[in-house]
Amino acid sequence: MKTKQLQEIKNYSEQELLSLLEQKQKRLFEISAQKKIAPVKNLLEIRTLRRDIARIKTIFRLKFNRKI
Repeated sequence: MKTKQLQEIKNYSEQELLSLLEQKQKRLFEISAQKKIAPVKNLLEIRTLRRDIARIKTIFRLKFNRKI
């Protein structure tokens, strides 16, 4: 996630953050399932998704002061 994207995400509403988080978690699940079946070409995407999810949760926690 680039700095510009991060700044945009900080301005998202609660529903937009939850929607984005759900999309990222779904994609991570899909890639993890594929990884168990066959080798995944882009392992970097898994690490990036995990970090993006953590960033989104952190922003949500700071902005709305509650856990997801």
